[in-house]
Amino acid sequence: MRFLVSTLVFAGLATTGPAFADGYQRLEGHGGPIRGLSISADGHHALTASFDNSVGYWSLTGEATEPVWLDAHEAAANVATFLPGGDYALSAGDDFNLILWSLDNGTPVATLKGHKGKILDLSITSDGKLAASAGWDGFVGIWDLETRKPLAMLKGHRAPVQAVRFSADGKHLYSASSDSTVRRWTVADRAFDRVEVSHGFGVNRLVINDDAGWFAYGALDGGVRIVDIESGREISDITSGRQPVLALVLSRDGNRIAVGDGEGYIHVVDTTTWQTIRDFRAVPRGPVWALAFDPEARHIMAGTILDHADFWPVDDAVSVAESEGPIRAFHRDPATMTNGERQFARKCSICHTLDGTSGRRAGPTLYRIFGRKAGTLDGYQYSDALLGANLVWNDVSLDKLFDIGPDHYTPGSKMPMQRIVKREDRRDLIDYLRTATDGDDPLPGEKTE
Repeated sequence: MRFLVSTLVFAGLATTGPAFADGYQRLEGHGGPIRGLSISADGHHALTASFDNSVGYWSLTGEATEPVWLDAHEAAANVATFLPGGDYALSAGDDFNLILWSLDNGTPVATLKGHKGKILDLSITSDGKLAASAGWDGFVGIWDLETRKPLAMLKGHRAPVQAVRFSADGKHLYSASSDSTVRRWTVADRAFDRVEVSHGFGVNRLVINDDAGWFAYGALDGGVRIVDIESGREISDITSGRQPVLALVLSRDGNRIAVGDGEGYIHVVDTTTWQTIRDFRAVPRGPVWALAFDPEARHIMAGTILDHADFWPVDDAVSVAESEGPIRAFHRDPATMTNGERQFARKCSICHTLDGTSGRRAGPTLYRIFGRKAGTLDGYQYSDALLGANLVWNDVSLDKLFDIGPDHYTPGSKMPMQRIVKREDRRDLIDYLRTATDGDDPLPGEKTE
């Protein structure tokens, strides 16, 4: 297991130090892209939600300590947020569940069920009593965090809900959806109030500045608009021209807003003048999924397609070159790979390794997979579906897995829904796996036929 690493690579210096020193820094340890971020109100801790199914709970006090891994989700963790006081956290993900965590011991306190689709966003009232969730099933969930029960599943959007935000006083709840609208709900009677925005393209992200009387949204077409809450009038348009908008965050004082997009850029804007403070490329390839300001908004943390979270000093941030940083397998030039390797890069590499270690990936290593009984590799937390499966991985079973898809061949497992339609592509992938995973012999101690 890796450790929290705060590496300064600013002005040519390489050392370790506190999380908010004067330079670019990194939190390493996850085995998949970072989909959600949160920094505690005092700036002492951070939460990272990852495609590897886990949430990392990190100390930001300058000590090189091992993070606490919050492992209970059965699919990608998309969002994690601190509750007021910082003793508890709430996370949600592709397994349709919300999980309430005690941060004192890193254990789940309750699992909240009710959605029938992945959950992309969460919001907590300022008193910590209520939570809201944005579901791809089209519902907005409202949850009582004291009784740990659902209060309502609000229906009104005609497509997946991407983002939710409570007003500061907790009286209203705003939701953004792929149906291109931002809607407002009254919390007391759990009722639809009004449509705030009809953008024309799906709306992905949402923040509210109650003190200033406006909210901001980011959309699929790259649009970022600022809207007056009372009049509905557009105050400003801070669209950068890059798309889609995947992350949007407001500083605690409301004076800075940051936008992350699908092209790897972070755009930081002064909300008192609506002028750009910094617009820089944070990752050479792929999207910026999540952003979080430190309490003073001097630094911004970014979660991207890479397996770590980065800290950038906002005022001194410099774009990375496209040639810098690691290249994920699915970003490599297809001409440099065989067809089988391309299929692995596109379909498998984000979840699986080919060597003897899983590296905290969402799935177990595929090393010597041929002849292995499903659900038997030590050190990986399998789903009940695979633990009870009478299945051995070989040419026939792997071909069928990708022919009809894991949702039909291994229903209830953690494997995401995907297929490889062409028989030739499935054959080439299997041939590549047979070569790359070192033959037919299973690892010592594994169960076989």
